[in-house]
Amino acid sequence: MPVFHTKTIESILEPVAQQVSRLVILHEEAEDGNAMPDLARPVQTVKLAVDNLVKVGYDTINSSEDQILKQDMPPALNRVEEASLLLLQASEMLRADPFSAPARKKLIEGSRGILQGTSSLLLAFDESEVRKIIRVCKNVLEYLAITEVVERMEDLVTYVRNLTPVLTRMTKEVDAREKELTHQVHREMLVRSLEQVKNLTPVLISGIKTFITVKDSGKNPQDTQANRDYLVRKMSDEIHEIIRVLQLTTYDEEEWDADDITVMKKAQSGIEQKMKQATDWLQDPAALIGSLGDKALHQVLDDARKIAERCTNPADRDQILKTVGDIESMVDALCELRQLGKGDSPQAMSLAREIQKKLGDLQNMTNVAIANTERSGIRRPAPTVDGKVEQARTWLANPGMDDKGLGEQATRLVVSEGRKIANSCPEPMRKELLRLCDETEILTNQLADLIRNGQGNSPQARAIANHLSEKLFQLKNKIKEALINQVAEDFIDISTPLKHLSEASIVPIGTPGRDQNFAEKSQNFEGHANKLADTAKMVATAGGCRNKKTVEEIFKTSAQVDDLTPQVTTAAKIVFQDPGNQAAQEHFDLMKKRWMDNMERLRGLVDEAVDSSALIKAEEEGIMRDTERVEDAIQMKDPPRIGAHASNIARRANRVLQVAQQEAENSEDPKYVDHVNQAASNLRANLGVVESIAPMVQGAKGVSMNPADTNAQQNWRKANQTLIDAVRDVRGAVTVDAGVDQFPPPPPPDLSELKISDGGAPPRPPLPNDNATPPRPPPPETDDEDEAAFPTPQANQPIMMAAHALHMEAKQWSSKDNDIIAAAKKMALLMAKLSQLVRGEGGSKKDLIATAKSIAESSEEVTRLAKKLAAECTDKQMRKNLLQVCERIPTIGTQLKILSTVKATMLGAQEPIPAPDGSEIECESSSKEDQEATEMLVGNAQNLMQAVKETVRAAEAASIKIRVDSGYTIRWLRRRPWYTS
Repeated sequence: MPVFHTKTIESILEPVAQQVSRLVILHEEAEDGNAMPDLARPVQTVKLAVDNLVKVGYDTINSSEDQILKQDMPPALNRVEEASLLLLQASEMLRADPFSAPARKKLIEGSRGILQGTSSLLLAFDESEVRKIIRVCKNVLEYLAITEVVERMEDLVTYVRNLTPVLTRMTKEVDAREKELTHQVHREMLVRSLEQVKNLTPVLISGIKTFITVKDSGKNPQDTQANRDYLVRKMSDEIHEIIRVLQLTTYDEEEWDADDITVMKKAQSGIEQKMKQATDWLQDPAALIGSLGDKALHQVLDDARKIAERCTNPADRDQILKTVGDIESMVDALCELRQLGKGDSPQAMSLAREIQKKLGDLQNMTNVAIANTERSGIRRPAPTVDGKVEQARTWLANPGMDDKGLGEQATRLVVSEGRKIANSCPEPMRKELLRLCDETEILTNQLADLIRNGQGNSPQARAIANHLSEKLFQLKNKIKEALINQVAEDFIDISTPLKHLSEASIVPIGTPGRDQNFAEKSQNFEGHANKLADTAKMVATAGGCRNKKTVEEIFKTSAQVDDLTPQVTTAAKIVFQDPGNQAAQEHFDLMKKRWMDNMERLRGLVDEAVDSSALIKAEEEGIMRDTERVEDAIQMKDPPRIGAHASNIARRANRVLQVAQQEAENSEDPKYVDHVNQAASNLRANLGVVESIAPMVQGAKGVSMNPADTNAQQNWRKANQTLIDAVRDVRGAVTVDAGVDQFPPPPPPDLSELKISDGGAPPRPPLPNDNATPPRPPPPETDDEDEAAFPTPQANQPIMMAAHALHMEAKQWSSKDNDIIAAAKKMALLMAKLSQLVRGEGGSKKDLIATAKSIAESSEEVTRLAKKLAAECTDKQMRKNLLQVCERIPTIGTQLKILSTVKATMLGAQEPIPAPDGSEIECESSSKEDQEATEMLVGNAQNLMQAVKETVRAAEAASIKIRVDSGYTIRWLRRRPWYTS
């Protein structure tokens, strides 16, 4: 089946698919009684092109040393040659008889063979190119594996000299491959891993150098060795990740937030598709390791793991995972035997048969696990607090409905999350949050008791459900508020504990309390780092961020910080043990820089995930608390406390500056930027000195030196109030940009013109007529005439369900003055029609091809409209997010067009056609091939609908920040039923 993971493959297959679609349409018109035209010239052109393709293919095989290419490409070449001959025969038969049914059959078989053979040919060649890049990656891994033998400076020089060209080549080839990929997610994965390798390389070399110098000095190199080995492992992990991503050819747009059954069934379909290739590879003693069959076998195991992860029955999960582990061990043993040339030995043949049997057992286990999970009706709670609250409120809207305990479980998990966050909150926030958690839990228990007693639909249960829904909403908002306060406290200063650790590491040997001081600073640094990472993860889970990419990046960066922190401590310990070791100091500096880069990135992601205005407000409230503490310290004449709390005020003000600067840099609205910059000018640095912060700090120093000096106190109070006012101005400036209403309400009437009429009261309206039904209110103004006709999807209609999901997303909004919504609704209707055509529910092959073409054109239109909106959006982050989601759409639309052509060649292909002699011509394609084409088309349709749905959401968010003077207008009017108007 066609795959489209590179721009080259897509650019070659698209024109081929266009030509094939024309032949399919001609074939269908001939079935209606029309004579087929003379196809001699176009068929001869195809024949010449195929001959050239085959020649180039065999030349490639002969010049290549890739044994897998030599095995995989000939069948594809044969298929293309056979398809070309079928077209040639069909052309000759149609010239003799334009109505020949056997000729038409050969024509359609040949067309399908050309398209699929070309696709297989391109895939075989592309995989060969990927294997070349992987070999370069493995060369780097080989060099990393011998790092442990580098024990002298001479060895290190040789090591670096040999590693550099291989690493440079890998970087160039992976970078070029990244630009060739069509899946944006795969590109981002490669860019991220490649960047990590680049950053880790100088740190690794520094670590090796430190190991050598410590070892040569006669000291214990245990810590330096552990640090070096950690860096080798991190680089190796990133290169293995590059290798993994290079081999990916598909991506599921919806898998991140899809329900368990959907993901399990997609994995089940993948197992069914790959099983034959896997068993063929096992049955062939000469089959090559790394060939398509070997890959298929490992994909089957990966899909089985996906199913196991989502099983509701632990026994099913454990059984599948154990079987997968057993099969992997057996496959490794079989590969080892085949590499030794013993693939046909009795031991290898027996092993292959046993693996084949276990694969069959595994497939049965997965089928049973899916059936058990589906039968249980149990769904897992959402990964975020917002998602859990939505699941809970769905349950509370109809508490009598049996949702298999999902709503109750989600509610209790929200309460648990609230208590977890409360534990790290100061009073009175902690007390208030715990109170809401307790009240929510009490209501949940009351409602659960009523439901267990069969009273879920009682008035009492509904009253409790309504009250619980309100409490849950309050709890969610209080959790967000608490998290913002937590971010304001924890991220006030990310670098000081690291500075203290650095200072403690270079204290001269023999200084009293040196060891204790270093141990204390190490513990403080690690505790600080762990707290920041934990807070960031809580923001990702419960902070209400709707950007999936931001949430995922927070988790990844937090994990990197967790991983890196103990290594920084180890590097500091190496310096501490040998303060004069310049190599150790340089290595520690590199480790500190890497840690700070990760932490600053984490702080930026957290700031992006929370509301900037609320964060500044939390810092402002923190300044007020610290001000009170300074006043208390002045009364107590406690100079250390005065200095400590005044420093906190300065840090908070600097944090406000950071947030204000991020907001200004993220916006392209000149008025907004000027407003923020002007408000922040009282807090902005002049040549590195913060104007309004410096006087406050100087005043605090004056009070610290003499807490009883009333003049110093007044000076500090005045400077501090100036700072507080400046912070408040910044918050006001940031809050101003809440978006501009493009359709503001009309101005209120002039009340001075209102007069009481001298003519008396108006006449009394007539009483209603009991026999007449009052007229129905007019429907709202709308242009969505086709919505009522949207088909209701069934569970066995995956394409229709995907179309319906987009329809429901777009249905929230009126199409009036909103071309993006109009285009999205049109795409949903077209995809619903495609679903019916693919299932054979009316229509023709021509209709299928035309509908797919219309969907591709609509995809281009949605992308054009989204890019137009993005160009007018003043928020850089929102614009970037919108462009990222919409730029995937045209590629998926083009792929849909090609796959629909493949499917069109198979519609009715399994029905035998009567031959002139009375016999029947059987279809050459199998039902398996047709099923595979359908599965790929379904997956592509689901990806397209999901991408458009995400584009609609991103466009709605970006619309609140468009340039007012651009003349561009788009209206997001949420629709309501007529009876709520």
